[in-house]
Amino acid sequence: MIYLDNNATTAIDPRVADVLADALAAGPLNASSQHQVGQRARAKLDAALDRIARALGSDLTRVGADRLIVTSGGTEANNAAIFGIGDPDPGNLVRTAVLVSAIEHPSVLAAVKRLSDGPSSRPVGLIDVDRHGVVKLEHLQALIEQHRSAGHDVGLVSIMSANNETGVIEPIVEAAAICRAAGIPIHVDATQSIGKVPVNFQELGIDAATFTPHKFHGPVGVGFLWLRSGIELRPSLFGGEQQLGTRPGTEPVPLVIAAATATELAVAEQPAAAAKMSRLRDQFEQELQKRHPEIEIHGSHASERLPSTSCMSFIGADRQEMLMSLDMAGVACSSGSACSSGSSPPSHVLTAMRAGKPAIDSALRFGMSKFSTEEEIARAIELVSRKFSTRTAVRIVEN
Repeated sequence: MIYLDNNATTAIDPRVADVLADALAAGPLNASSQHQVGQRARAKLDAALDRIARALGSDLTRVGADRLIVTSGGTEANNAAIFGIGDPDPGNLVRTAVLVSAIEHPSVLAAVKRLSDGPSSRPVGLIDVDRHGVVKLEHLQALIEQHRSAGHDVGLVSIMSANNETGVIEPIVEAAAICRAAGIPIHVDATQSIGKVPVNFQELGIDAATFTPHKFHGPVGVGFLWLRSGIELRPSLFGGEQQLGTRPGTEPVPLVIAAATATELAVAEQPAAAAKMSRLRDQFEQELQKRHPEIEIHGSHASERLPSTSCMSFIGADRQEMLMSLDMAGVACSSGSACSSGSSPPSHVLTAMRAGKPAIDSALRFGMSKFSTEEEIARAIELVSRKFSTRTAVRIVEN
């Protein structure tokens, strides 16, 4: 199988797998236990969290330091941020708005929908994107002013660093400056960026960030919510005092240790990995468009795009038919977000970008990784081209 669904999850790096195996073999690791075994587990956990934070430009050791909350993955971390950050008016939450971009991951959009439903609903605003998938900063500013004019505090803005379907990189530094001037915390879903582009939370000027190592060759089952010093988090889970009560539950120490190695490797190897992925992606796109000029590539005209991601519309084909056909031929790809592709609804990302229905109905996502090879991409080009030609020919005959 040629695996080109690396935006959904990645193969664990063998070096990370070795670290995880060693950590699991070390014996029971409960960082909350008061005995010596527990104290050793706490020391290992704290050291691993510090390594992760330092790799991403943060220091957890100083007085009044930033925080790194351990979660079960990116979805929980995004939910924790949406429900737990930003409470300028604790006596009247229904007047506290949350603004998110229209192209966010389903774990953000579903969370804000939950906020907006029910008798205690809160105002929610969707920030527009242009036809290339780039957040409109002028609309963010207008929404802030609009909600404040309506008497609503704005408690949080959430914008992803790079889109999981198109790979388009968002103007986070500029958005953070707008939020900072308005006194509003900004959360960033950085899940897709680490290992592909440079990531430094302090330099971005943000207040919170979500990421999970299984997106960059680390273990699945663990994620993180980074919080800038001074940012408070209301808990969504209850029943323990771990992590100062903000996220109770026994921390998965071996997974965090493995995540530390994965993060360090991703950051250290990012320049070389990005160059390789970009070369393979360009080869893939250019050769397919050369053979089939009707193919549309989404986000390719944006100012910046992840080196690994290609979202392509095979005009005249059906995305589900293409997906299944490629799967049977030995190419793994996706018809949208990994968290919604089981039911394969039309892409909300391409809809927000105002793509036409034929493009939305025929869009597939391909994701390279640093372990992808020239041979795999060359073979994938042949298989995709063949299946697209077959699907198009079948539809011509049917019509």
